[in-house]
Amino acid sequence: MNKKRVNDIFYSLQGEGHNTGRAAIFIRFSGCNLKCPFCDTDFSRYDELTDDDIIERIKDFPSRFVVLTGGEPSLQVDTPLIDKLHAHGYEIAMETNGTHPVPAGIDWTTCSPKGVTNIKSCDELKVIFEENTTTPDDHGIQSRYRYLQPCDVGDAERNARIIQRCLDYILQHPEWRLSLQTHKLAGFK
Repeated sequence: MNKKRVNDIFYSLQGEGHNTGRAAIFIRFSGCNLKCPFCDTDFSRYDELTDDDIIERIKDFPSRFVVLTGGEPSLQVDTPLIDKLHAHGYEIAMETNGTHPVPAGIDWTTCSPKGVTNIKSCDELKVIFEENTTTPDDHGIQSRYRYLQPCDVGDAERNARIIQRCLDYILQHPEWRLSLQTHKLAGFK
């Protein structure tokens, strides 16, 4: 039986991007092929769960919106899990770094590209706006929505400068929208 390394399953509100404020079940997979310095996931701990175990853990949450996140969920998410979630009435979103193809059947894809991507299009493109960003790199990915998200570097003064530079950029390039990490601002998981 195919087991997946699941770091955490929790119920909260989507904190960023197009679905900000929407109640969601988060399934955070452990493991990633990248080592981003701003990543907030501890990959050293996880449970090995079957698809049925995952369904059992999420079934009592009132929302039918599931966000597959990580780490990099495309390393583990497969057609049987997607089919099982759909069979139980879930709408499925995936947050990916774009380095691996997204399995068929995902209802909403958010791509935050970092380096070489294997994704040509997504619903929502989220580019991290860092201190040294002059022109955000969309990696040629086509998307319905384009977001810039100021990088949280853990320093209030530096964060304020990054946010201001990001705002200034969006005002000059209105094809982009601002995505803030509202879960950090409002203090929820």
